[in-house]
Amino acid sequence: MSRWKYPLILLGGIGISNVGAWVYHIALNLIILNETASPLAIALLYILGPIATVCTNTWAGSFIDRLNTRRLMMGIDVFRAICIAIIPFLPSLIYVYILAFVINIGSAIFQPTSMVYMTKLIPEEDRQRFNALRSFINSCGSLLGPAIAGMLFWMGTPYTAIYVNAVALFISALIIRLLPNVDESVKEKEGERFTWELIKNDFRVVVNFSKDNIYVTKIYLLFSGTTIFMSAIDSLEAAFAKGVLSISDTNYGFLLSVFGASIIIGSMINSIFSKQLAVHLLIGIGTIFTSIGYLVFYSSSGFYSAAAPGVFLIGFAVTFANTGYLTFYQNHVPVRMMGRFESLFSVIEAGFIVAVTVLIGLAAELTSIRPVGLIGSFAFFILGLLALKAVSGAKRKEYFKKGASF
Repeated sequence: MSRWKYPLILLGGIGISNVGAWVYHIALNLIILNETASPLAIALLYILGPIATVCTNTWAGSFIDRLNTRRLMMGIDVFRAICIAIIPFLPSLIYVYILAFVINIGSAIFQPTSMVYMTKLIPEEDRQRFNALRSFINSCGSLLGPAIAGMLFWMGTPYTAIYVNAVALFISALIIRLLPNVDESVKEKEGERFTWELIKNDFRVVVNFSKDNIYVTKIYLLFSGTTIFMSAIDSLEAAFAKGVLSISDTNYGFLLSVFGASIIIGSMINSIFSKQLAVHLLIGIGTIFTSIGYLVFYSSSGFYSAAAPGVFLIGFAVTFANTGYLTFYQNHVPVRMMGRFESLFSVIEAGFIVAVTVLIGLAAELTSIRPVGLIGSFAFFILGLLALKAVSGAKRKEYFKKGASF
C-alpha cells in the first residue's frame, strides 16, 4: 500500500477540486441566468472553455514541458481560487465573462500539466487502475457537486457556492504541496528563454513524433473524436429530455443520477479488474457501446422504455473507453514532450468541439432534435467501429502489450 500513498493523496486533491468545479459551474450558471434570463448567455459560458483552449494551448505545452509541474499546478490552483473569489465583487456581467475566460485559461493549462505529473508519479503497471479510480472520483464529484451546490443555495446564495469553490481550490493546492517533486531534472531547463522560435521548434517536434508514430497518433485522434462527439451530442440532451420526451424535473434529476451511478459502477469494475481488462478492448468495446447508448437514448419514446437504459449505458461504457485511451496515451507518448503533444492536439479538439456543437445546435434548431441526435449518434457509432478496427488484429494487440516505449 505504501506505493499507493501519493496516488491516493493525488486522487483526494482531484476529488476536492472536482466537487468545487461542479459547485462553481452550477453557481455561475444560476448567477448569469438570474441576471439575464437568457439561454444564449448561458450558452456563451459553455464555449468559453474551448475558446480558452484554442487561445492558450498553442504555446502552453512549451511551458509545461520545461517547468516544474508540481509548482505549476499549485500556482494555477491558487490563481484560479483568487479569480473565483473576486467574482461576487464584480460590477457587471461583462467583467464576469472576462474573469470566467481567464479562469478557463488556467484550467486549459492545468489539464495537460496534471496529465504530465500523473504520468511521472504513477508507475506504468498502476496507471490503468489509477485512471479507473480517477474516473470513479470524478463521477462521485458529478453526484456530490450538484447536491452540495443545492444545499449551499438553500443556506445562502449562488455567491456562497462561489466562495466554497475558491476554498476547494486552495485546499487542492495544499494537497498538491504534499506530493513529491517529480521534476528534479527540469531545473536545468527553467532558465531557457521562451521565444516564438522555441514554440515553432516545439511544434515541429510534435509533428515529427506524430509522423514517426502514426499508430499512437491515430489512437489519440480517435480519443479526441470521442470527446468531440460526446460534447456535441450532449448539448442536445437536456432539450431532448425536457422538450421531446416531456420528462419532469424530478425524472430529469433522476436521469442525471442514473448517469452518475453508471459511471461509478463502471469505474469500480475497471479498478477491481484492471489486471484482467486489456487496454485495446477497453478502447474498442467502450467506444462502440458508448455510441450505442446515445442511439438508444435518442430513439427512446419515454423515460423507462429507453431513456434511462440509454443514459446508463453511456455512463457505464465511457468509463471503459476513457480508461483505455488514457492508459494507452500515458504508456506511448514520451513524458518529456507530453505537455506539448496534448496541448497542440487539444487546440484542434477544442476547435472541432465548437464547430460541431454549433453545427448540431443549428441543425436541431432548423429541423428537430431527435433526427439530429440520431444522425450524430450514428456518426459516433461509425467512429466506434473505426476504433474497434484500429485496436484489433494480432500485431496491434502485441503493440498494446509492449506498454511504454519511452
